[in-house]
Amino acid sequence: MAMARDGYVVPADPSAATATTVVKKKTQPARSWILFDATGQGTILDADKHAIMHRVQIHARDLRILDPLLSYPSTILGRERAIVLNLEHIKAIITAEEVLLRDPLDENVIPVVEELQRRLPTANLIRQEQGDGNEFPGGQNDAEAGEEDESPFEFRALEVALEAICSFLAARTTELETAAYPALDELTSKISSRNLDRVRKLKSAMTRLTARVQKVRDELEQLLDDDDDMADLYLSRKLAGASSPVSGSGGAIWFPASPTIGSKISRASRASVATVRGDENDVEELEMLLEAYFMQIDSTLNKLTTLREYIDDTEDYINIQVVILTSVVCASLFIVIMSYARHKGLVGS
Repeated sequence: MAMARDGYVVPADPSAATATTVVKKKTQPARSWILFDATGQGTILDADKHAIMHRVQIHARDLRILDPLLSYPSTILGRERAIVLNLEHIKAIITAEEVLLRDPLDENVIPVVEELQRRLPTANLIRQEQGDGNEFPGGQNDAEAGEEDESPFEFRALEVALEAICSFLAARTTELETAAYPALDELTSKISSRNLDRVRKLKSAMTRLTARVQKVRDELEQLLDDDDDMADLYLSRKLAGASSPVSGSGGAIWFPASPTIGSKISRASRASVATVRGDENDVEELEMLLEAYFMQIDSTLNKLTTLREYIDDTEDYINIQVVILTSVVCASLFIVIMSYARHKGLVGS
């Protein structure tokens, strides 16, 4: 494929990606990105930061947020033509037509790559690619096809990222719970240096994980609290508004209403956004999407809070046991000393 202004594009094949990385390392540090278009097709994009900035029209300070060598908090930023998304290992730039995802060969990012390939194409596009057939991949029929997500491209990509990070953090929390609760119970039954050290390490892991979950929750809460920030994420609407004439009576309708937002939202809730208004300040669809994952990440945080309380209760119990044991030892020692003193005639009987 010819050299393009935005960088060199090669097929999204793992072996091809590896070869590209090896060649790239000889000249400059590798910049591994995968690009998805509206069909869900992915290609490895080997480009420097200037090519990326030009392609998606963002500033260097926005691109720095996605630098894996720099530590930035969880961030979802709306720009004029892009969404800059930094959620743990998921670092992406979303436009109204494509997604650029960083480090696609990372073991935690591979499931996101697969889900983007599956979820980005719309139901109508899948039908066209299959020659208007009745069968969908996985044996879905026409009735099920009607339930396919028809949200704007940027919302489908954003939902994949949110679902992936919420599921990832929930899985890490479950793993921690599975290890922590038995360790705490064992400590209460037998106080030993081994059990104390084990619980100490689990408590440190819980503190770090809680901070990570809290950052994602705070970012979603901040977005939900600001309609202007949510409006900035409507890339398709802004793009349509920039390219379509606007009548004096109001803004043009920019895309069909989405019959589905995601698996986490009930059909009754979806029905409330069945009619799309031309109001550029209408953020109801995105608000519902964010609320669904806010509730999921908040539930994960509640589990960690419950675990912390259990750890605190266990520590209180251990401290009480230590105080009691110390008091018994001191009393026993006092009795021994007094007995010895009386035996030697140092004190009266």
